[in-house]
Amino acid sequence: MTLHGAASEGERISFHIINRDTGHRVRRRYVDSETGRPVEDEDIVKGYETPDGDCVILEPEEIKAAVPKSDKRLEMQTFIACDDVDTTFFERPYFVAPADSHAAEAYALIREAMEEKKVAGLARTVLFRRVRTLLLRPHEEGIIATTLNFDYEVRDGTEIFDEISEIRVSGEMLDLARHIIETKMGQFDPSEFEDRYEQAVAELVKAKLAGRKPKKPRKIETGKVTDLMEALRRSAGAGAGAKRGKTKATGREAGQRRKAG
Repeated sequence: MTLHGAASEGERISFHIINRDTGHRVRRRYVDSETGRPVEDEDIVKGYETPDGDCVILEPEEIKAAVPKSDKRLEMQTFIACDDVDTTFFERPYFVAPADSHAAEAYALIREAMEEKKVAGLARTVLFRRVRTLLLRPHEEGIIATTLNFDYEVRDGTEIFDEISEIRVSGEMLDLARHIIETKMGQFDPSEFEDRYEQAVAELVKAKLAGRKPKKPRKIETGKVTDLMEALRRSAGAGAGAKRGKTKATGREAGQRRKAG
């Protein structure tokens, strides 16, 4: 199987670092932190700093040889339910295709079986010199693979959520929240989301090239935004007002009954 990037950055505008005075591109260059002298590309290697401050130098050939050859193939490890993986672990999507015509039949077979059983596959391979775990799922007529973050790369949410105080929610308030959610229900359509930053930068570049002022950004029409807490407060206030009104009305009725008596 072969992997093809599913998320493209080719349409994004990229910038160069420019010397304002000359208009020339600036080249980034490494220098020795102690001597201040420039370091040539062939002399740059990776190094691991120990707790004692020493540095272990790792040559590219050593790193390459340290990765088991078996990890360089896309190997299916196990199958799991499609919703078994927390989406927090999702990183980057890839389209998976057969490596050649001989692999096409096996590819179609495994894809069909996964779709029928409603399962996903966990596989392992080397990407960008790192052994990565991938989640493989049927997608349209093919298979999509998503690289997964390692456990140590995903923060424990409790360190954030523990700071949120527990709030007791009344039944009436919860009913109103449910109603607001129901009225706002929709479907995910990626075409409805615009990269307004990218559009604005593209227009700025075009305007600069044409020697004109950039057009003002188009105002995006938005629907009425529901402030949930404000709606809940109004509802609570209306409920309290209704109770007070009922009490006053009951008092007036009692007075009328006394006069009539």
